[in-house]
Amino acid sequence: MPKRVLLGLLLACGLTAPALAQEPKTGGVINAVIQPEPPGLMLAQVQNGPVQMVSGNIFEGLLRYSPKLEPLPELAESWSVSEDAKTYTFKLKKGVTWHDGKPFTAADVLFSMEMLKQTHARARTNLAQVDKIETPDDYTVVFTLKQPFGPFLGIFEVGSMPMVPKHLYEGTDWKTNPYNNAPVGTGPFMFKEWQKGSFIRLVKNPNYHEKGKPYLDEIYWQIIPDAAARSVAYETGKVDVLPGGSVENFDVPRLSKLKDTCVTGAGWEFFSPLAWLWLNNRQGPLADKRVRQAIMYAIDRDFAKDVIWNGLGKVATGPSSSAIKYYTDDVKKYPYDPAKAKALLKEAGYKGEKIRLLPLAYGETWQRWGEAVKQNLQDVGMTIETIATDVAGGNQKIADWDYDIAFTYLYQYGDPALGVGRNYISSNIAKGQVFNNVEGYSNPEIDKLFADGATATPDSKRKEIYDKAQKILVEDVPVAWMLELQFPTITRCKVKNLITTGIGVNDGFKDAWLDK
Repeated sequence: MPKRVLLGLLLACGLTAPALAQEPKTGGVINAVIQPEPPGLMLAQVQNGPVQMVSGNIFEGLLRYSPKLEPLPELAESWSVSEDAKTYTFKLKKGVTWHDGKPFTAADVLFSMEMLKQTHARARTNLAQVDKIETPDDYTVVFTLKQPFGPFLGIFEVGSMPMVPKHLYEGTDWKTNPYNNAPVGTGPFMFKEWQKGSFIRLVKNPNYHEKGKPYLDEIYWQIIPDAAARSVAYETGKVDVLPGGSVENFDVPRLSKLKDTCVTGAGWEFFSPLAWLWLNNRQGPLADKRVRQAIMYAIDRDFAKDVIWNGLGKVATGPSSSAIKYYTDDVKKYPYDPAKAKALLKEAGYKGEKIRLLPLAYGETWQRWGEAVKQNLQDVGMTIETIATDVAGGNQKIADWDYDIAFTYLYQYGDPALGVGRNYISSNIAKGQVFNNVEGYSNPEIDKLFADGATATPDSKRKEIYDKAQKILVEDVPVAWMLELQFPTITRCKVKNLITTGIGVNDGFKDAWLDK
């Protein structure tokens, strides 16, 4: 219906659009599925998707982001940028307290930045642009950059830059701090209990800094390992929310048709998830570019999209999702071509050496995908051994570089300077951490292009630089790009206002309410 016609009907009824908006109701409990069970909840140290989905409602960042990726106030109530685009001044919200009652101040921001440089691969890359951080008073933080960095206001989302309580972590061993298992944040919900293998319980923060919020009393994150049981839990009313990726793709069409069920694809705009295979470039057959290219030709990615992911995706063309800035598909193409794969393996002198494949322990869809990729690679003559592990074990193996091929998917954060370069620049090779350049790819030209692209002006120059970087990477195949993923969220229609930002469920529960 045209907007002007709709407005005319509203006026004829003596109503305006805001008047039709329902008043949020307070109280109630939401049961949501979390899949798989998170390996931890300390968001500054562990960044798996399930960790952020739960902990993004416990911790907060300085900013939130709209579905159009516009910055919104969170712990920072306002910000300003100097004329030379090198100084960013944030004014913190007063009256904010940690869940233990201690005040949140600029000292916490400064401590968080120092901690994240050591524990958070993406934050470390983003903060490399910062020359100094100053706190002239308890509620002011000033970032001075080495040079202008266009995407800088995009780095303060809760998963990218979570605020950490200085008073609980300073002077401790961060990795063994007991608050890693009982996290203390500033967010709308507080950690209450975690019954491993059963549920994680969050309760309303009664002293939350946004008056009247949150509306809900509690959230139970239900841990249900069996895929069929997760679907049954929704059908029978045990759970109200199925976040994207929590049920198998083949169940999505059926569940979407159930009575009083609402479905949305919104809430992933900031992330633009891209799935790929880590390829260990350091040694063995995969150190040869021709073997890595052979892997790209050997894998039937259209089959994965159409059959395994039920059409919920798009075949990736390279390191950037088509949903983010400066994407190009003017790169080398890798159609499914087993004959080409065999020829490249022969040229590289591959002689059947065993290659270890590490699937992603995120459910049946990922298990089926692992089996399909194994079969594709065996079909072209590669010897593949599947290494089974849980999520935490998989993280550890990848962080320790103890793998040959490993499944993953990562978020892109709207700009290649924020979510792409981190996986390919040599300065981000750091053993013991996951989600950085764990493949060990090193190319000085790529290092320079990503450094230049982050600070270049105008946008046309940035596009020129990133176009070149994409061409080089797709030729070198440091990792094997698979699919741009799509994750619909399924809820009871009584769950209102859950998806309000560009990261959806990951920080949405403070706005959610139940129409009881």
